[in-house]
Amino acid sequence: MIVPKHYENLHLLHENTMPNRAYYVPASQARFDLVEHRENSDRFKLLNGRWKFRYYDSIYDVKEEFFKEGYDTGNYDDIPVPGCFQNYGYDKHQYTNVRYPFPMDPPYVPSENPCGAYVRHFIYERDENAPRTYLNFEGVDSCFYVWLNGSYVGYSQVSHSTSEFDVTGLIREGENTLAVLVLKWCDGSYLEDQDKFRMTGIFRDVYFIKRPEEGIFDYFFTTTQQENQAHIQAAITFFGKEVPIKALVYDTNGKLVASQEGFPQDGKLHLTIENPVLWNAEQPYLYTIVLECQNEVIVDRLGIREITIKDGVVYFNGEKIKFHGVNRHDSDPVTGFVISLEQMKKDLRLMKEHNVNAIRTSHYPDGPQFYQLCDEYGFYVIDEADNESHGTNSIYMEDHSIEAIHGRWNRAIADNPEFTKATVDRTQLLVQRDKNRPSVVIWSMGNECAYGCTFEAALAWTKAFDPSRLTHYESARYRDHSKTYDFSNLDLYSRMYPKLEDIHEYIGRNAEKPFILCEYSHAMGNGPGDLEDYFQVFDQYDQVCGGFVWEWCDHAIYQGRTLDGKPMYLYGGDHGEYPHDGNFCMDGLVYPDRRPHTGLMEFKNVCRPARLLSFDQKKKELVLQNRMDFIELRDYVVIEYEVTCDGAITGRGILGDGDLPEIKPHGKGSLILDLEVPPKGKCYLKIQYLLKQNTALLKAGSLLGFDEILLENEDMRNQTGVCLLGEEESKEGEHGHLAVCEDDRYLFIDGTNFAYTYNKLTGCFEDMAFENRTLLERPMEYNIWRAPTDNDRYIKNKWMAAHYDRVISRAYETSCEVKDGRVEIRTVLSVTAAVIQRILMIEALWTIGKDGVLDGKLHVKKDMEFPELPRFGLRLFLPKIMDQVTYYGLGPVENYMDKRRASYHGLFTATVKEMHEDYLRPQENGSRSDCDFVTINGGGASLSAVSKQAFSFQASVYTQEELTERAHNYELTPSGFTVLCLDYRQDGIGSASCGPDLLSQYRFNEEEFVFEVRLVPIATKHI
Repeated sequence: MIVPKHYENLHLLHENTMPNRAYYVPASQARFDLVEHRENSDRFKLLNGRWKFRYYDSIYDVKEEFFKEGYDTGNYDDIPVPGCFQNYGYDKHQYTNVRYPFPMDPPYVPSENPCGAYVRHFIYERDENAPRTYLNFEGVDSCFYVWLNGSYVGYSQVSHSTSEFDVTGLIREGENTLAVLVLKWCDGSYLEDQDKFRMTGIFRDVYFIKRPEEGIFDYFFTTTQQENQAHIQAAITFFGKEVPIKALVYDTNGKLVASQEGFPQDGKLHLTIENPVLWNAEQPYLYTIVLECQNEVIVDRLGIREITIKDGVVYFNGEKIKFHGVNRHDSDPVTGFVISLEQMKKDLRLMKEHNVNAIRTSHYPDGPQFYQLCDEYGFYVIDEADNESHGTNSIYMEDHSIEAIHGRWNRAIADNPEFTKATVDRTQLLVQRDKNRPSVVIWSMGNECAYGCTFEAALAWTKAFDPSRLTHYESARYRDHSKTYDFSNLDLYSRMYPKLEDIHEYIGRNAEKPFILCEYSHAMGNGPGDLEDYFQVFDQYDQVCGGFVWEWCDHAIYQGRTLDGKPMYLYGGDHGEYPHDGNFCMDGLVYPDRRPHTGLMEFKNVCRPARLLSFDQKKKELVLQNRMDFIELRDYVVIEYEVTCDGAITGRGILGDGDLPEIKPHGKGSLILDLEVPPKGKCYLKIQYLLKQNTALLKAGSLLGFDEILLENEDMRNQTGVCLLGEEESKEGEHGHLAVCEDDRYLFIDGTNFAYTYNKLTGCFEDMAFENRTLLERPMEYNIWRAPTDNDRYIKNKWMAAHYDRVISRAYETSCEVKDGRVEIRTVLSVTAAVIQRILMIEALWTIGKDGVLDGKLHVKKDMEFPELPRFGLRLFLPKIMDQVTYYGLGPVENYMDKRRASYHGLFTATVKEMHEDYLRPQENGSRSDCDFVTINGGGASLSAVSKQAFSFQASVYTQEELTERAHNYELTPSGFTVLCLDYRQDGIGSASCGPDLLSQYRFNEEEFVFEVRLVPIATKHI
């Protein structure tokens, strides 16, 4: 073999790498822009670009010494670095969540181990003031061997961490050749079993750093606060002998606020800042610190902050805080793991726009510049080690009880001393690199590995090295309960996807450690539907410090566009791989291209900076609560308000500095709103919170959230509201013609300008025509099915077992009479399916006026043997030309009973196509709830549905059967109709794709209910 088998040696993780150190890029002169623009350093040489590349299916196929000088790479391809070679047609993509993509046989990996040979020719210029040269790789998956000018440099693994080599003796002035062999798998792959696509290659930056013979090798800033002073301690280590240092600290205005010059005392520098400005995510104030020694300068940022725990509560700079966070992977549909600075900024800007204040780096360290951006823009970070051995939980076992699984999960790796070195190494790589970042407030040992001696050692080292931050490891819960373990170095009690009652139970035990949800509210597809419920529990207990939604973005592979221009995204199983976990990788708050899901909009308003607690309409007194942790409300937002009546704005105003009271963080305050409420109609007060001043990422005036409240007037006191369409028209049509005839199957109702056909065998209308225009292209249906959402992934099995997707209606008796100038049709019917008994019994009363207005009253009884219903309502197939929608209800984005905080009440218009939320795996979408009416029109035809009881509707070009059957959105075929679903109710959304079952209050499990709806087949306007 061309290389030694370091990749299967647990005791050789790195060869010839430098000791771990903090991330920085030195220069010959101090420049404040070096932190953001390291390329401006004259000591930094980036090797990114086009490299020569050859792919091999197996390490055993690499026969030639491609790394030798003069080797002919003429038959090699070109490939970009950084890059993952699966994105360029080599090997194939594979998505798996828990299961290893190879046999679980540590430390061995498949003998036929794919690999890639990289060669880079470059010109190097020596610097006499910086004669030493260090080669850095910021990320290579999974392991790699390095040669420079034909000589072996070294070996390293741990994909998401920096490997640094001293190549001073090998590099030369002028032309040089760097060669790298990257293997797909190594023993470290057992510790990199994260829920993600598996990709290979040099996926982060490669560069040289030029250094002097003597100088600073590493430094570690720690800060303490005492009265009006901040004390900075910098622990310094040197390469070569100790040298004098000049340390300078500047504020944001460039003013020198602290300095020290000379040799460190006991290896430490000590500086003091008077009246310091503290760093937090809301006010990310950073000082600039410059470390100068002969022939070299290091420029870094410094944030002064303190995170502590007292009585089970997390405090930041002495204030109680909540993490409103997300889990974030490095993921892009085109570049894979390769994430540029601009891509990072795009994510962070979107997060700020949507009130995210915290990030968990799932489940590995991000690129080092990511943390500098978090420092600058203001995010709390849980920094997580590149460590997940979840696949050990998938071993074959006869006993599948939870106790048996947990008892064996940890034995192969987490509680195996053979893996202690590797586990501690991954923790040390994380901590040493990012130890100076103020945004990093919690160290996480990894994810889903279970617990054991390896993590005891990693936690002990971490707390000894850096007691200033908190420690986290959710998987400490999973262990062999026959043994006793040490948890003393773990600061937080962490859970994934707990039921709300689990949180109540934990707090009720008076537990000492703060409760954190490192993952919750699974944002897969149409979801999540439980954000507000979790928020309320977070708010209820100081000991609950918040949580991190799973997850930020959908992971998918861009595959080009269809002939009609629609982008195609692929997920697990689309590449012929085994094993795979389907579309479970598409579980983010944003699409792969970073378009926000409606779930992100929901998160934004749940985590808005203030909340309207009450409005006393008589006193005109508004009570607000400041949800910020550090900023006074009037310093952060401007408030706009508006009063609407039946969707029309009747009053509005702006509350600026002189209008808003002082409302301290977490505090409450009241103010007077001098507004007039119209006496008639349905009226709402809407409060909008707008960003007051520009920030690094957002412009002043950016909408940060809103509240609305229903106002009282004469109509509300009488429980009326938006006028029901059709009332006036009914009066106008009293003198029209009305006739009924029938045969064994149908009732035929003819009016002056309409003709309806009612099927006595189904209890539904077969045809509806108004003014010689067809309204129904297919018979009306009683509808209980919805295309399962990703969060229906478990309940849908019960639904399908109950044949909810195959129901028909069957009428038993129908009577018809003309009464008071109206036709009344009464039918007793059932909703059932082949094989099974009746699901629903319905007593239907249909009343038709001379003007063609159709009133339906459906008295429904459910057989409680069946599971909760997906929905109940009517489905109408209208002509596709009827594609314009107007409605009064919650909008403008889709909403459901447990997913509606991104919506407000109003009069909205859209096309049917615009109503569709295009999830990458098709599913139920686009519902609008709490509606008074909806009108569908086009081509001269119009149909309105109205009701005195709030209802939901969905208008789509696709049928629910099409959405159920298709695996990808680009495979969808329009039905040729406008499919209108009028729903009494739908089941809630929840987040049960990975989270707990849907909360009981959101389950559609009523035994008996009445649904009333009026269909008005005439053009009307909102009154």
